[in-house]
Amino acid sequence: MTLAFAVLGDSIAYGQGASRPADTIGARLAADLTRSGHVVDLRVVAVPGADSRGLAGQVARATATAPNLALVIIGANDLTHLVPPRQAGTLLGGTVRDLRAAGAEVVVAPAPDLSVVPWVPPQMRMLVSAGSRAVQQEQIRAATAAGARIADIGGTTSVAFAADPALFSADRFHPSSAGYAVIAGALAATVRDAATAAAQRVSR
Repeated sequence: MTLAFAVLGDSIAYGQGASRPADTIGARLAADLTRSGHVVDLRVVAVPGADSRGLAGQVARATATAPNLALVIIGANDLTHLVPPRQAGTLLGGTVRDLRAAGAEVVVAPAPDLSVVPWVPPQMRMLVSAGSRAVQQEQIRAATAAGARIADIGGTTSVAFAADPALFSADRFHPSSAGYAVIAGALAATVRDAATAAAQRVSR
């Protein structure tokens, strides 16, 4: 079977900052799934600058292609746009339910810890970290309740980005190609598990 793989979310889901298309999250994960034996049809409907309030339109575009597998990366712009954490979680939960109802296994990568971003002033880092955790917790609660798998729940990517400025692109906000490799590595096992479940679901 061909695995229809939809990627929804923001600029990180889209791949802004990557040097070439093959370095983006979707492309890297599709390549990993191909190496695992899947035939993958990748569709990226993510929109740079999107927050959770823009997910409904992306879901409409994604479900038009009948995805078996969906990855949602959202939350950074909910933080910068000051979307209330409870609202961000509720909107993400609705997104997961809609994708599940359309037949997709869903993986969610919740909001990153924006306190590691180089342009955040040192005196603001604790406040930004607390805000990031508040959004993450609401997202994880709502997405799990709606049936999603949560990837990178331990925040390993944030630790890596805090330690290595080279993981950021020239704008000092979006990941570089090396940064996308780290993120894709953190998501890969969960995405593979979801892809296996999707393939089993279709073969029944």
